[in-house]
Amino acid sequence: MTHLFVSDLHLDAAEPEASDQFIAFLRGEARAAAALYILGDLFEAWVGDDDDDPERARVCAALATYTSSGVPCFVMHGNRDFLLGERFAAHTGCRLIADAVVTEIEGVRTLLAHGDLFCTGDVKYQQLRTIVRDPEWQRRLLALPLADRKLISGEARAGSRAHTSRVLPEIMDANPVAIEVATREFDVDVVIHGHTHRPGVHEFLVDGRPRKRIVLGAWYEQGSVIEAGPGGFQLRTLPRLNSPPRA
Repeated sequence: MTHLFVSDLHLDAAEPEASDQFIAFLRGEARAAAALYILGDLFEAWVGDDDDDPERARVCAALATYTSSGVPCFVMHGNRDFLLGERFAAHTGCRLIADAVVTEIEGVRTLLAHGDLFCTGDVKYQQLRTIVRDPEWQRRLLALPLADRKLISGEARAGSRAHTSRVLPEIMDANPVAIEVATREFDVDVVIHGHTHRPGVHEFLVDGRPRKRIVLGAWYEQGSVIEAGPGGFQLRTLPRLNSPPRA
């Protein structure tokens, strides 16, 4: 049986086609997997486990049906849904995992990460990441009324878009040195991550040892999945039928 990995689905009411594709994926190919790993940014935004958005509720219901079929689903926090908590896990049957975490896939030591931790060239973003991942900061945010959190989330997304438009693309990409350091620190042969929206397979040497970095794509216009099985790791595109391109 295969292990499946996805990331950066950014599911949101504004793009129901992406939710439709993911739900179809859960009902189809993913049902036969040994496990499914979602490596961050499942949702475009998540303001707390009391989030009452109908589109996100639809996705959570599909995840609950999926896990009840017996397939384990592991979910990692991303930079958009870092407030996913235990109520989400209990409702969906998913298991929250750390960013980053080492696992063994088909006998290969593999590092799973959302990917933003490797974007060390974007200093301002890393400073913000440190703040929003702080448990005390999150506790204070979650203490606010839901309406206030939604407003803050909208403002944060607008700020993120403005920051992205000002920063050079290469600065926002994963730093090769950070990747090399991670392979040494965690003693892994494969690194799987998302966040950068630049799908690809990168092979390199660290201390004379072959390593591989596989980057998942976003689900804006099509799906992106890594299938890991006896034959190795394969990055695939999942076409989306009858869907207009993202503006």
